Amino acid sequence: MTAFYEPMLYMSTPEHPNTMGVEVDLKEDTDGDILCEVVEELRERYPYFYVRVKAEGDNLSTIPNPLPMIVKRGLSPITFNGEETNYHLAAWKYDGKRIAFEISHSLTDGAGVLPYAKAALYLYLKKKTGIAFDPTGFHLPGEEIPESEIGNPVEGLDIDNAEPPVFLKKPVTDFYRPRGENPINPIFSYLKLDEAQLMQYCRDYDGSPNAFLAVMIARSLRHIDPDNQLPIEVTVAVDHKAMLGCKPNYRMFVNVLEIDFPVSRNLDDLLKACTVARGQMMTQASYENSLYAMKMRKATYAKLDQVPLAMKLGMIAKSAGSTRWSTSVSYANSRSFGPLDSYIDAVYVLAEPGVSDIVCEVSCINHCFYLAIAQTFSSTAFIQQFLKELSAIGLTCDLLRQEPSHLNGVESFTA
Repeated sequence: MTAFYEPMLYMSTPEHPNTMGVEVDLKEDTDGDILCEVVEELRERYPYFYVRVKAEGDNLSTIPNPLPMIVKRGLSPITFNGEETNYHLAAWKYDGKRIAFEISHSLTDGAGVLPYAKAALYLYLKKKTGIAFDPTGFHLPGEEIPESEIGNPVEGLDIDNAEPPVFLKKPVTDFYRPRGENPINPIFSYLKLDEAQLMQYCRDYDGSPNAFLAVMIARSLRHIDPDNQLPIEVTVAVDHKAMLGCKPNYRMFVNVLEIDFPVSRNLDDLLKACTVARGQMMTQASYENSLYAMKMRKATYAKLDQVPLAMKLGMIAKSAGSTRWSTSVSYANSRSFGPLDSYIDAVYVLAEPGVSDIVCEVSCINHCFYLAIAQTFSSTAFIQQFLKELSAIGLTCDLLRQEPSHLNGVESFTA
């Protein structure tokens, strides 16, 4: 039986690769030879990212992969679980000053990736500059891997007796779809906002960065298509590991809080809209709710253990990749890379859209918020309206670049 905290690998398919990553803009061009050395050195400290897939009975599991993790020059997509990536589920890419680590989202989340990315940048910049940076706060080779990082993240918690939440939101199936009928050429937009300015708006309008951005995204969509009567469904990512006090664990334990924006809600009243959004989030975000989510996850794994692998690789995976919300917002909280900050221009967290038409990933460094907004359609109307909405309230936001997605795909997993 598969442990309920192990990754659901069959949720990644060629049609829905479920890829995420971290992209860093450095101040100087990347040295690929040094990066290759660093990536191999990190195998000792982060062995759980150096894995390949093995089919065992009706389940897929990860096993150590002795082949080198690919470090590719150029950002164009390659495929995980195939020859291009030495059958790894992760890879590094670089182009000029841009350096990117991409990985199967079934293995980990933003909270799991950031310590690895920070360690890689630490070793890379130490080798490139010759400077002995202070290692405090970095998890580097030679350090013992704590059991809390690789073991059962909810060990000792009574998840079996967890009670259902007092508030249980019913799913909305008929919601606003910003992509239209024929999505083509998905694009990523990279934006920059001043941290102090955004946080001041959060204080003034009873918002957190997540809630504030969710409201502004919903307002943008409503103003683009004011005649549409469907509710806008926005999710905000929540890390159950953090809610339960298990932050160091690398596994993917993210779920979402759901926020409704019916057409009757006046989104021009920013204070009220943010207050309502935060209220909806607070009714769903709690220790008790996360404990119950773990109970449901365990039950789901028990049921799926009875399902043939071929079915998991087909019908279930397709269902898992179906669009369920209009947009999503996620904030992987890391305000600093310590002594490395002065060598970095920007840090972006990337995630492919799929279960929602627009995905907004948020990171923060050097007193700036960086937004990577992925959308499943090629029109730039949404981004232009989003910039207009921010400008209308006096918040400066710079669009740094727009480009097609370069996130890696995945080869089919086979029984």
